[in-house]
Amino acid sequence: MQRYVARANIDHYIGLLNGGDLPAHNRDTILKLLIAEEDTLSHDLEQLEFAESRAASGRQRLNHLTGLRSAFAPGTTERAQADRLVVNFEKLQALLDELCRRLNDRVNARGL
Repeated sequence: MQRYVARANIDHYIGLLNGGDLPAHNRDTILKLLIAEEDTLSHDLEQLEFAESRAASGRQRLNHLTGLRSAFAPGTTERAQADRLVVNFEKLQALLDELCRRLNDRVNARGL
């Protein structure tokens, strides 16, 4: 049950971070909560597979958003907003990739 709740929290936090217009303080708090939830599940191969699937989905979203951004003319308000959103997604993706790397290191260290 604890694993289910932690995974639901992780998905919720990722969804909030994907929202885009979070104040920096809220974003930092949500990132800390996301890392804490990931750390509670960092002990097994199944969690690594879960994290890798979230990271792969994130890469797809980032690639899609980056392509959509070019639909807006440079210098417009819409393009500036799209640029900010891409930066937020890039930061989230970097975090997801780092979590996967850390989980992979832990799983490999335990020889699972």
